[in-house]
Amino acid sequence: MIGNDVIDLAQSRIESNWQRKGFIEKLFIAKEQQYIKDYDKPETMVWLLWSMKEAAYKIYNRQTKIREFSPKKLSCSLDFIDCNLALGKVICNENRYYTKSIFSLESIHTIAVDNFANVNNVIEVENQEIIKDENGIPFLKVDNILCDISISHHGRFEKSVTMRI
Repeated sequence: MIGNDVIDLAQSRIESNWQRKGFIEKLFIAKEQQYIKDYDKPETMVWLLWSMKEAAYKIYNRQTKIREFSPKKLSCSLDFIDCNLALGKVICNENRYYTKSIFSLESIHTIAVDNFANVNNVIEVENQEIIKDENGIPFLKVDNILCDISISHHGRFEKSVTMRI
């Protein structure tokens, strides 16, 4: 299964003041708050962790059909980070999701998978036939077969990803 999230960094600066009192404490557990404090670009870390949570939540929702986004129930850890890429994990109710995030000057795009072996099998697709089930969960229709797809949009960016067939 897959999930993804894209953050338009310019749009996030307009929509949300992450530095306001209580914002960080409301969304992030102590370990994540420490990541933000220690990272040389705290704003980037805020949106990286947020996108990891969002991408993982999309898988969790697909698996459980539970529509409850409680950011502190999703715990992020980072295995690797540089100026272009971050690799990490998100734990939610005993479920482990693996994330890969790509940084650009204007956005952060995170994909999440439930099986680490699939982290490099996610591909971006455009202009495809999308069908949603009764829970609003999207599927990609390819040759009359329904495949998992994850769709994210924020500001100027939209990303739709699926697994390589």
